[in-house]
Amino acid sequence: MSARASSTFDRDALAILNRVFGYASFRGAQHSIVTHVAAGGDALVLMPTGGGKSLCYQIPALLRDGVGVVISPLIALMQDQVDALRELGVRAAFLNSSLGAREAAAVERAVAAGELDLLYVAPERLLTARCLELLENARLALFAIDEAHCVSQWGHDFRPEYLQLAVLHERWPQVPRIALTATADALTRREIVAKLGLHSAREFVSSFDRPNIRYRIVEKIDPKRQLLDFVAGAHAGEAGIVYCASRAKVDEIAHWLSAQGIAALPYHAGLDNATRSAHQARFLREDGLVMVATIAFGMGIDKPDVRFVAHLDMPKSVEGYYQETGRAGRDGAPAEAWMAYGLADVVQQRRLIEQSEADDAYKRVASAKLDAMLGLAETIDCRRVRLLAYFGESSPPCGNCDNCLEPPQPWDATEPARKLLSCIYRIRQASGFGFGAQHVIAVLRGHASERVRQHGHDALSTFGIGADLSETEWRAVLRQLIAQGLVTVDHARHQVLVLADASRALLRGERTLQMRRPKTESGRRAGRSARRARDASASDGTAAAPAVFGDATVEALFERLRQWRRATASTRGVPSYVIFHDATLRGIAERRPATLAELAGISGVGEKKLEAYGAELIDLIGSADP
Repeated sequence: MSARASSTFDRDALAILNRVFGYASFRGAQHSIVTHVAAGGDALVLMPTGGGKSLCYQIPALLRDGVGVVISPLIALMQDQVDALRELGVRAAFLNSSLGAREAAAVERAVAAGELDLLYVAPERLLTARCLELLENARLALFAIDEAHCVSQWGHDFRPEYLQLAVLHERWPQVPRIALTATADALTRREIVAKLGLHSAREFVSSFDRPNIRYRIVEKIDPKRQLLDFVAGAHAGEAGIVYCASRAKVDEIAHWLSAQGIAALPYHAGLDNATRSAHQARFLREDGLVMVATIAFGMGIDKPDVRFVAHLDMPKSVEGYYQETGRAGRDGAPAEAWMAYGLADVVQQRRLIEQSEADDAYKRVASAKLDAMLGLAETIDCRRVRLLAYFGESSPPCGNCDNCLEPPQPWDATEPARKLLSCIYRIRQASGFGFGAQHVIAVLRGHASERVRQHGHDALSTFGIGADLSETEWRAVLRQLIAQGLVTVDHARHQVLVLADASRALLRGERTLQMRRPKTESGRRAGRSARRARDASASDGTAAAPAVFGDATVEALFERLRQWRRATASTRGVPSYVIFHDATLRGIAERRPATLAELAGISGVGEKKLEAYGAELIDLIGSADP
């Protein structure tokens, strides 16, 4: 690319960013990506959720001749994505199974006539002979492969259709391709390059850090009550997502939250399409709803004001955890990622891998990914440091995760662990068969229950040797032993505990076991009180508490603007954030523009939106109390 061409792209790209999208400058690597792709280069882009990935293909599509084709698995969200672009004056449409024959034909005619800037298409639709022929006869600006991690067979969102997208390079070698994802470790990046034929693509890897998200992982004691305390406390009336592992649990938690006065909806694959679509539409278009869901919900969710993501069951990989928690705080405002984690999570995840019908190679990769997730849950160091290290990025302690704010006590659990291992061994030796966690802990703590006496385990040398620890503390030790592969669970025989070969080194004193000391109930209460006091006083933009405005008039105007936006969005049949993001409304409330020129200077107010809403907003601001 010549220096003159590069300069032209720089100038024109910034002009489109200002005029169409209403932003004064690019963020991070956006500028380099836009000019590289606009000049015809292939790119692999890794950028965190909320980092502005969509601009990296939308602006090059507007700079180049022809239509930009965006391949996305998110059929349910294409309508909202297209609506948002049309609000900006961009000629956009989608092709997927939600369209009738007449509607689809109209879109195809627009493509053939060169009347579109961007076309969103599902991979299944793209690969049909009809769609390939349509594109063969169209002028193409670029191909954008969104959610590119779906090509990875090791990943949590694998879509087999993505494996066939190499056809794009084979049929249109001169058309630039940009593959984008928010979640990919080194292994997944190599897969994306290999499977999509992106060997000559330039890689742009942005920081994976989401500094506005506070990470918190708590011991699972009374999960429903803990969840309610979390949602109804710091996040009352705010939009959020609660992830559960099973459909039944989703239904149970959604119903229970609703009964507690929380506006909650379920979402999982067991619901019919109409119900799922209706629930997703409500979540996207209404304020303050909580979606309780399996991982069937969320990939690519564009709602910017999700203030929290909660997990009641542990994800099976750090990639899954990162992507799911990344749906919080896309607008850059404070948000929180909360997870309740316990012994049952470790046992369940190990069981799923062991009982999988996949080959040994897959099981090895799955086990390694689970080990990394367990390491994040159990660490006594900064969560953010551990999370970023997984993606090959170094970082100083963040000062904003639970471990930084309330440093856990490190505990040399070597001796308790040896006692627990010995107890498992003695019970099996005495009975000829094993027992589960509850029975083993009862023996350790010296609880002579009827079942313990029935099997004579009250006479064992290990009976009562762990009376100094609570059941919660023993469960934490056992959780760590299972997490590290020193104890396994025989699921075929009623969750029986079995010593693994690796436990011998610990029993012989050849290794130690360091872990976080479990909190007592009084400690948990004290921690909750300290958090509430800290969050209530926090106003520096890093806390998980809602943003605090120093001026009551600013807050009042902001709420009036939100009400106006809600009514306008309802009239136009689009989500509220398609009209303006909260961040833009906050900017308007703080600066109180009195003219269209002043309004145009606020981030997020582009040319088309200024024309559509400017006069109305100026009138609204003028009528508000000073």
